[in-house]
Amino acid sequence: MTVSLIDCLPSGGFPASGGPLYLQLRQALEEAIRAGRLRAGDALPPERDLALSAGISRVTVRKAVEDLVRDGLLVRRHGSGTFVAAPPARMEQSLSRLTSFSEDMARRGLATRAEWLERGLFPASPAEMMALGLSADALVARLGRLRIADDVPLAVERASVSAVLLPDPDRVTGSLYTALAEAGARPVRAVQRLSARAARPADAALLGIAPGSACLSIERVAYLASGRAVEFTHSLFRGDAYDFVAELTLSEMP
Repeated sequence: MTVSLIDCLPSGGFPASGGPLYLQLRQALEEAIRAGRLRAGDALPPERDLALSAGISRVTVRKAVEDLVRDGLLVRRHGSGTFVAAPPARMEQSLSRLTSFSEDMARRGLATRAEWLERGLFPASPAEMMALGLSADALVARLGRLRIADDVPLAVERASVSAVLLPDPDRVTGSLYTALAEAGARPVRAVQRLSARAARPADAALLGIAPGSACLSIERVAYLASGRAVEFTHSLFRGDAYDFVAELTLSEMP
């Protein structure tokens, strides 16, 4: 339904000393969304009506709304208007199962796709040489993707594999682990390092969230049964979409 925004706007209008008007309107709308005064599915009034209510120009309204659409808080529907976006459904992912993003989403029955950010052969960086045990003149296949499930961007994933094991990165069209299995190099174990991180502007734009939003950073080094490191991946997951779960058991006391 279309909602009234009178209670979401400051009484007496926006102060001249409060900074650019579009930022003040953007902040007022964002606060109303996060506080639940504007709920998922609510429709914003037309720009003209919103401009009259706020006492500002339609150009200012359009800029504030475009900012919120870019950050994923609002969504435009052609022919229908602008609506408060629904937050992505939260998903649990086990930290004790070694799967790829594609395999994990397929297990949930979700349709997945990826937007390529980078794919090719490059000289190994110092971090890649150290993680994968490569020489200074080694090449790596880099695979950077925006991972999307049911049309919701969930993670920015950047993987590196020795070019010896993956000489043609273009052959990876879906799951990296499927491509590695076909090359006889599917990893069997991995070590992961998790940390909290605020989304930088570039990653936030890809994920459709506001810069500075809470994200989970995961760095993974995966190994073959022989102990050889085969995959070095850094992934940035949306904090509002993922819960990572680990099962703990009581070890025997010495």
